[in-house]
Amino acid sequence: MLQSHRDLDAFLASVEKRAFRMAEIATGNKDDALDILQDAMFKLAEKYADRSIEEWGPLFTTILQSRIRDWYRRNLLRNKFRAWFSSKDEEENDPVQQAEDRMTRTPEQLLQSDRRIDELDMAIHALPLRQQQAFLLRTWEGYSVKDAANIMKCSAGSVKTHYSRAVHTLRDKLDDHWE
Repeated sequence: MLQSHRDLDAFLASVEKRAFRMAEIATGNKDDALDILQDAMFKLAEKYADRSIEEWGPLFTTILQSRIRDWYRRNLLRNKFRAWFSSKDEEENDPVQQAEDRMTRTPEQLLQSDRRIDELDMAIHALPLRQQQAFLLRTWEGYSVKDAANIMKCSAGSVKTHYSRAVHTLRDKLDDHWE
């Protein structure tokens, strides 16, 4: 029993940062993302801790995506334009932005890199939810089409369509920024 708790803790620690970022991209808000992440982690521990370690990844991602969809349903009208007006002030406390850069780059290179990251972030935020999910699950999490379809609760063809549209949209929007 103790080993099972350790395994679950290790699993949750291993997915925490990526899952938080996925929720943050979907919601555009760190606080909402943290609430979604904590809820998904709690649900996995509460309902599925007795499952095998191999099942936790897809189960957790399914729970996380379900919580994100629930958040969208609750906030659809109230926050319709949230992604377009998100605050840049939150980036000041971002640990990734504050981490020491061990590569020697000029200020111009840093500025260019920051601009590219901002453009990518804005482009992903602007994608419709299902395209965001398909893109992040396939590209970021590395899930197969079949696994992504199970997580998103749709057909494999839908995942392929959403993923393809997301990639084309991102290529169109970011073409000038990724020379």
